[in-house]
Amino acid sequence: MGALSHLRVLDLSRVLAGPWSGQILADLGAEVIKVERPGSGDDTRAWGPPFLKDAKGENTSEAAYYLSANRNKRSVTIDFTQPEGQRLVRELAAKSDVVIENFKVGGLAAYGLDYESLRQINPNLIYCSITGFGQTGPYAKRAGYDFMIQGLGGLMSLTGRPEGEEGAGPVKVGVALTDILTGLYSTVAILAALAHREQNGGGQHIDMALLDVQVACLANQAMNYLTTGTAPRRLGNAHPNIVPYQDFPTADGDFILTVGNDGQFRKFAEVAGQPQWADDPRFVTNKLRVANRAELIPLIRQATVFKTTAEWVSQLEQAGVPCGPINDLAQMFADPQVKARGLAIDIPHPLAGSVPQVASPIRLSETPVEYRNAPPLLGEHTEQILGGLLGLADGDIQRLREAGVL
Repeated sequence: MGALSHLRVLDLSRVLAGPWSGQILADLGAEVIKVERPGSGDDTRAWGPPFLKDAKGENTSEAAYYLSANRNKRSVTIDFTQPEGQRLVRELAAKSDVVIENFKVGGLAAYGLDYESLRQINPNLIYCSITGFGQTGPYAKRAGYDFMIQGLGGLMSLTGRPEGEEGAGPVKVGVALTDILTGLYSTVAILAALAHREQNGGGQHIDMALLDVQVACLANQAMNYLTTGTAPRRLGNAHPNIVPYQDFPTADGDFILTVGNDGQFRKFAEVAGQPQWADDPRFVTNKLRVANRAELIPLIRQATVFKTTAEWVSQLEQAGVPCGPINDLAQMFADPQVKARGLAIDIPHPLAGSVPQVASPIRLSETPVEYRNAPPLLGEHTEQILGGLLGLADGDIQRLREAGVL
């Protein structure tokens, strides 16, 4: 039994932030019911190629993007723009502990599916709303997508090559990181609300905003600005507060050097055959190395090109200096540590035989994550949920299908 196997989550969200939170809760054992639009479903079902392939190598209907955030859920198709669809969703909410939704502010009120409406039938409901800008403020009614939030929220001002270098300019992160982080924060908030309910009773409304999360996750860079009044600049792969902490060229590629303290810098200097660097008055402490970055980095780059990446990684690891290669995804999934931790898994799938998945990073000794079901086909569990959970007869379900509600 998973840690959250006593909970039922009604997932009205789509794309990534909400589904990511729902998948985490599902991995931890919660029953997660994904409500989708009849005929089309979650937008990401069509966000391909690539699509999952069947045994003959032909594309299935399942886009890889959708498959990344929806395992362990059950899918029911309901058109809640229709009164009977609204009734079904309200009945599901009445039997649920958590609702996750990412509609525009006020978007569900017209259907009687907003928090104020649902709390009347389920006072203990935890209702998590995920939007671009939150429920309040001048931007509240705007749509918000990860890419634009990375720009508006300051992240892209920090990401990319420094001004003056070839290819300089703002760059987004290679995955929808703001969505992912919002999904994680939403999960934390949901668990906190559940803990409060357990101690004090009663549900509550959670107001999550992509912009809020993006600003919060600027971490040290935000504090660098708030404590100085000076906006940090793009540094490429360099670190604003630690030197050396970036990529360096090797005889056959590049590697990453992450020197976190003065003792590690001395060890690195010895491995590099330049022990005098550790006693140079310009480089003795990290504070001095940051101040004299422009002098030190070229010296290191001149030294690193004489060994291969493998040689640097091997020798520095033996010396206790953190470092590593820059892997593509094929190299990453072939890495012995990634394989030892079982981060690539397969789950049985009705169309393809099996579907690859990235394992959850959560490791619990007593209630481990379980991979019960592949990401569901569109409406795969409609009859099961409406018949089993809500008690609808087969004839009623057929009537609702004919009416276009399901």
